[in-house]
Amino acid sequence: MTDYEELYSAYFDDVYRYLLKLSGDSHTAEEVTGETFFKALRSIDSFRGECDVRVWLLRIAKNSYLSYLKTSRKTQSIDDDSLLNIPDPSANTADHCEKNEDVERIQAVLHRLNEPYKEVFLWRVYGELSFRQIAQIFGKTENWACVTYHRARKMILQRLEESSDENRM
Repeated sequence: MTDYEELYSAYFDDVYRYLLKLSGDSHTAEEVTGETFFKALRSIDSFRGECDVRVWLLRIAKNSYLSYLKTSRKTQSIDDDSLLNIPDPSANTADHCEKNEDVERIQAVLHRLNEPYKEVFLWRVYGELSFRQIAQIFGKTENWACVTYHRARKMILQRLEESSDENRM
């Protein structure tokens, strides 16, 4: 097995899941994941090892996705219920509907979150990156990444409470 095949096998799921959360569309995620690994293959010799390989690939994925958006002139939403909430077949319909409503509310709030909070939150929760890896992506400190994540989380919780209060009225 070549180094590239090992890289692909080891990180495909991470890149795909991250792009799926960004795009909200499995076809777009597949297309951009392929483009990401193609770009990585072309530039593997220029990888200097200054950061984790996963961070490097996810940076390429983010840039590939942004390029995709520019060329396709589409805006994608972050709403893939199946990734966040795989329904339990034994659960009753009322519980399932309630869970879907909760997921939709969280995704709506997340979608309206400003940068860098939205992106840091996505990297941490869906990309499962450490604060050190997030800091490397933004060229900031680990403390900045941690504080930004916790502020994003606080904003999301606050907005969810506000929307719950509005629904009660």
